[in-house]
Amino acid sequence: MDVDHPERDQQWDSRERGETEQERLDRNWNSLLQELRVVQTGVQLLTGFLLTLPFQTRFDAMSEKIRVVYLVTVGCSVAATVFLIAPVGMHRLLFRRHRISVLVSAAHRCAYAGLLLLGLALTGVTVIIFDAVAGGAAGIIAGVCALVLFAVSWLLVPLVLRNGRKGA
Repeated sequence: MDVDHPERDQQWDSRERGETEQERLDRNWNSLLQELRVVQTGVQLLTGFLLTLPFQTRFDAMSEKIRVVYLVTVGCSVAATVFLIAPVGMHRLLFRRHRISVLVSAAHRCAYAGLLLLGLALTGVTVIIFDAVAGGAAGIIAGVCALVLFAVSWLLVPLVLRNGRKGA
């Protein structure tokens, strides 16, 4: 099944699940909402935490490079928050407009973008915290490890599974 071309899995869903296209779209929307519920609270807490950092006394001790990392991290976190909450706003505007296909497709893309930005924001937070606690070298090493972990678990493994055995 190819998530970028949902029409390609309609025959399988119809044959194996006995679903109509509308039932598939409803199921896809509900699945997406469950996934968003998992990440929305976390990304909102992360963004809130990041927004309070400049008001802490140790913030002034941060190097210029770490301040840049901080600002990029805040940007990624805010953007992730926007993208991960955007499907709610879309749903409100498209409610009762019979546009579930458009909604599911757009919300899928927003969720994907939000997750990628969240991974970058979490990587940035890792760099900032390790830098503050253990120094610059530890911050870089921890950031690279976090980035690799996100890339493998959120991108590589799903892509391998997606392109693996068909029919599941």
